[in-house]
Amino acid sequence: MIIAIDAGNSRIKWGLHDGTRWLATGVLATADVALLGEAADEWPADAGVVICNVAGSEVAESLSSLLAQRHTRISFLHGSTAACGVRSTYERVGQLGADRWAALIGARALFAGACLVVCAGTATTVDLLDANGVFRGGLILPGFDLMRAALARNTAQLPLAEGVFCAEPRNTMDAIVSGCLQGQLGAIERMFSAIAAEPGARCLLTGGAAERLAAHLKIPFQLVDNLILNGLVRFAASP
Repeated sequence: MIIAIDAGNSRIKWGLHDGTRWLATGVLATADVALLGEAADEWPADAGVVICNVAGSEVAESLSSLLAQRHTRISFLHGSTAACGVRSTYERVGQLGADRWAALIGARALFAGACLVVCAGTATTVDLLDANGVFRGGLILPGFDLMRAALARNTAQLPLAEGVFCAEPRNTMDAIVSGCLQGQLGAIERMFSAIAAEPGARCLLTGGAAERLAAHLKIPFQLVDNLILNGLVRFAASP
């Protein structure tokens, strides 16, 4: 039995996996990390725990303290040179975010061809994984909501927009929403062009903003639930 925990900047997602399927999953705000104890009380005490954390040292300490009361096998995933059929070419492998590394591992387990791994959350990450399992590099950019918030916070007359996507926006609300979405879509589609000619290449799209992006992407894509959690389970189960 494996408990996988993805501690992100905004949310903590967790899942209990029996080696074949998810028995339970949940999500809470990262600021409410202490409430994870309520879920943890229901987890098997002999289950191993694997965590990827990009929310900082305080959250890592809170998770360790909370879980150590019931679990003796707790590990944190970190970027490495190779794992589970994925090889990293990052200049400093340890600097690669654990969430990106887990997503790449999950992507390789799901799909054997060249793919673009996109995690659309507080930040959007866009990572190239070739057909040989080599991580060739990727992008980090502000997520859709963070882009909107930055315009509202740092300009005098632009609001936190609630417009709709338009090809040719004719009002400020739609212009902001469309601009932020086009920025996301453009980065994804430009990165995909590096592998577009490879047989069966596709974009694997996950995260809270994934469906919003998927509605407008003009490349082959697949929405994937729990890609990071799946990568953590794959890592935990590896020899």
